[in-house]
Parts: sequence; structure tokens; C-alpha cells
Amino acid sequence: MVTETVKKDLEKQQYRFVGDKEHSAVKVCHYTKKSLKDEDFCYKQKFYGIKSHRCVQMTTSIGCANACMFCWRDPITHPQKELHDIGDDPSQIIEDSMSAQRKLILGFKGNEKTSMKKYEEAQEPIHFALSLVGESITYPRINELIREIKARGKTSFLVTRGQHPDKMEILEPPTQLYISVDAPNKELFNKIDRPFFKDGWERLNRCLEILKTIKEKTRTVFRITLIKGMNDCDLEGYAQLIEKGDPTFIEVKGYMHVGGSMQFLKEENMPNFEEIREFSEKICRITGRKIIDSKEESNVVLIMKEDFEGRIMSFD
Repeated sequence: MVTETVKKDLEKQQYRFVGDKEHSAVKVCHYTKKSLKDEDFCYKQKFYGIKSHRCVQMTTSIGCANACMFCWRDPITHPQKELHDIGDDPSQIIEDSMSAQRKLILGFKGNEKTSMKKYEEAQEPIHFALSLVGESITYPRINELIREIKARGKTSFLVTRGQHPDKMEILEPPTQLYISVDAPNKELFNKIDRPFFKDGWERLNRCLEILKTIKEKTRTVFRITLIKGMNDCDLEGYAQLIEKGDPTFIEVKGYMHVGGSMQFLKEENMPNFEEIREFSEKICRITGRKIIDSKEESNVVLIMKEDFEGRIMSFD
């Protein structure tokens, strides 16, 4: 599914390909490592209760239909509109992903800073964050995979870039469904997200319409990666998109100047927490929503209409 050159490059970055056809991959999240040493945890743990040390960061499709300026991946390595092959068996992907995660964190067993209680719990992951890279929704058996995760008593958190409305329409609802909304209008969308589909903006808007109907079945999230001096504008445009998709949650997270994005953006494009909060407050005023939570260390703010019991899910 990927060239040998790309595969070797990603493996140097601690990606591990799983399955026989190698269209899926795992990489241990920074916050999983932090959590194992009781140093920090992901904002998703604070916002939703997702335990960082028991979360597998993965993808079922390395390829992506966008080449976003802010992505840490080199965009040249993963241009792919669709995953045409039927792909590996969902059970194999799940088993191989957990196995790869265990191998990747094996070194923590001998680290004196590691919480051995967390290390032992991490041997049986309970969360699958399909958010590593690429576009997991293009995996032809994604619905089977989500159902299999559910059947095992585990949770799935799927991120999509909003380029596949046909697949959104028939998607098995994961535990939580994210859609990346990185621009308030078509001009900025084409500049920032750089879609391979010529009708990328129209596809995104159709996906937002579908998201509003999926909200009846699962928790939905808008992810806005805020780039200072680029997409921190046109509040009316964002308001229209928010009304169209009506997500349960809106996450506003600051751009990080790392990886492939350094080819296109500057360090000055990283907003600080005060700027992220100020932008979020403006979004709240124009949409009638509220800031419910935040994690300053992660430069992220959570926006909702109203908080509700059960936002922070229990997995004990």
C-alpha cells in the first residue's frame, strides 16, 4: 500500500505497520508515554475520560485525500484519494495493533519512572484512536472494524477530514466521531487543506450535513487547528459551518510547528493559549456556545452548547 522508501522513513519515526497488506499503522502517542511515567496525560482524558496509557493511536489507511499545510507528515508520502483494496481482516488489524503497541512500550518496563500499575493496564488497550495519519474512513471494512471494537467492549474515536460523504452516510457510529474543520471558507480551505479532490470544499460541506444526522447516534466533534495569521479569521464563516454540522463538541487546538508542516508554515504561526482562548470566546459569542473546559499545556479549548453528565466517560 506504500512504497518501501516511505515505509522505511515512517518506521524510523517509530510507526509500525500492521496486517499483511500494511495499509494500517500504529505509533505510540506522546501522551501515552507521558502517562506511563505519571508526567502528563492527553487533553482527551481531561475532556472525555479517555485513558492515555490505554489508548492505541492508529490508522487503517496511511493515504489521505488532503495535503494539509499544518500536518506533521510529509505530504508527498501519502497522496491517496481512496483505499481501493478490500484490505486486511478487521480482527487482524485490532490484534496486530495491540501487539505492536505492547512491543513499542516494552522499554518502559525497565524505566524506574514508569508506573507499573499503568504499564500492566496498558497491556490491554481499551481505546482505539483512529487519528494517527491518513483517512481511516476509506478502509472498505471500517464498519466491521468499529463493530468489532464495540463487541470487544472497547471504544473507537474516528477522525475524518471530511472528503468522503459517501462513506460518512453509511458509517457505523464510533464512540466519538471527529471532523477536521480547518478553514472558514473555500478560498482558505483550498490554501490550507490542499485537497486532491477538485470539489473538496463541497465534499466537506456535505460531510457536515451528514454529521448533523449522525449526532443522533454518537458524540460528534469539530476539530479546528488554529493557525495564527491564517485561519483565525472569518468568524461568520465558522459560524455557518458550525450551524451546518451542529457538533456536540468543538475543539480549538493550536497549530504546532513540527514535522512536514515546517516546509509551509513558520514558528510565528503557532498561537499561544491566550490567543486560542480569545478566538474561542469569539466563536462562542457568535454561535451561542460556551467554553466548558481547556488544557493550557496542550493549547486546546473545549466548546459546547451545554455541558452534560457523561461527557467524561467512565471506563473502570
